[in-house]
Amino acid sequence: MRSLLATVMLGLGLVSALPAQAQKSADTLRVAWRDRIADVDPFYNTLRTGLVLSQQVWDGLVFRDPATNALKPLLATAWRWVDATTLEFTLRPNVTFHNGDKFTAADVVYTVGVVTDPQSGIAVPSQFDWLAGAEAVDPLTVRLKLWRPFPAALDYLAAVLPIYPQAYRSRLGHAGFSRAPIGTGPYRVVRQDPQGQIELERNASYYDGGGKGRASIGHVSILQVADATAEIDALLGGQADWIWQFNPELYDAIAREAAVTAQRQDSLRIAQMTFNVARGPAGSPLTDLRVRQAISHAINRQAFIRQFSRNPAKVPDVPCALAQFGCDPTAAKHYDYDPDKARGLLAAAGFAKGFDVDVVSTGISLAWGTAIQDDLMAVGIRARIVNLPPDAALARMEAGDLGLFLSAFGASSIADVAATLPYFFGGGPDDMARDALVEAAIHEGGATPDPQARKLAYARALRRISEQAYTLPLATLQTVYGVARNLDFKPYPDEMPRFFWMKWK
Repeated sequence: MRSLLATVMLGLGLVSALPAQAQKSADTLRVAWRDRIADVDPFYNTLRTGLVLSQQVWDGLVFRDPATNALKPLLATAWRWVDATTLEFTLRPNVTFHNGDKFTAADVVYTVGVVTDPQSGIAVPSQFDWLAGAEAVDPLTVRLKLWRPFPAALDYLAAVLPIYPQAYRSRLGHAGFSRAPIGTGPYRVVRQDPQGQIELERNASYYDGGGKGRASIGHVSILQVADATAEIDALLGGQADWIWQFNPELYDAIAREAAVTAQRQDSLRIAQMTFNVARGPAGSPLTDLRVRQAISHAINRQAFIRQFSRNPAKVPDVPCALAQFGCDPTAAKHYDYDPDKARGLLAAAGFAKGFDVDVVSTGISLAWGTAIQDDLMAVGIRARIVNLPPDAALARMEAGDLGLFLSAFGASSIADVAATLPYFFGGGPDDMARDALVEAAIHEGGATPDPQARKLAYARALRRISEQAYTLPLATLQTVYGVARNLDFKPYPDEMPRFFWMKWK
């Protein structure tokens, strides 16, 4: 019998067929997601889906176990700090890339050379601004050199430094490698097509003894769909076994389905609204602290979380995930919902009649944007919500061509504020505050080996960020998943689905 959810979705034109059996018999995991990866080279996209694909196809030197947070061997079997700015790794012998080339220290040196080259054009060079270079001691020993002490180095290496095949990529170049990528990971790419399909096959030569382990499912078929409707359509219509980040309002209904179920998990991701203080036009209202404070008091964060999230989200006062090292909620100033106070602050700043402002949004629910727009209008601020794809939104932010930036940020799943605060407040292209005191505190926290001193430095940064109202944290976020009932999948807070750990029940 057709389920209530399927009936409703069919009535809305969202599902074209009844749920079919998951592809257990074909040993193929069918994945559907919305964010299409234009360039699968792991260093040339900023999408979460790109990071997920990277984890399946490429390996780094070390692996962070999401269940215990312990670092485990991967391409490196051992590592040690030679001094405060030198990390030495003993590499795993007899590892091959997907084309049969042998993995050696030369591949690590080559990869580090690419990500530290200002001319390479990688998507997020700031992730490697602590890394000075690498040298091969012998074919199975490599040393990484740091510009400065950087306590979060191993966290970064585990999350965002997959290793390239030096000979193969040098021969093909960036464009050729993107069309025919290879790595050392549990899966290899066997096909990409113009319609957005990516096909993976289990790496039969994958090594034993690493933190990932061999993949259980033989094939993964990734369908990159156009929108959230198509994603739900794929799950309920029997064309997908796994989806994520769908509308939380559908969670309970999906959980009741016979052939599929729903799961959710707290993540390191937070939603926030960042103010363009230093890079907007001269005389922008947002340069006035009272205006920023007024906006912070005007937003009823608790109300729209209750209305739209449909999960146990929390309203944070700090622009970081509480599970991250250095994220101290006690350091921040709290802004309660008080529209009368907001109106008074606007009047004191000379904007009693309000003003017009663009709010550029990416990765945030349209309903949230509408609620924020309504709250701002209630105190006289006429906000225009501009929803853009991630790349276009980031381009506008980096150009300073906006008033407010509404986004969800996951810090590449790195559980250290060294992956969050420098991005928005470290003086780089995405910093719209440009506060020297904040930048100095963040730099100190990122370069100080002593953990307590790091926490104190980050607390100073968080205190000033909140007192100056450079950003308004909106909510901690959960990630929701739709999963075929005969698929064994466990979500983790790092928001990193590991296809190689999934298996059929």
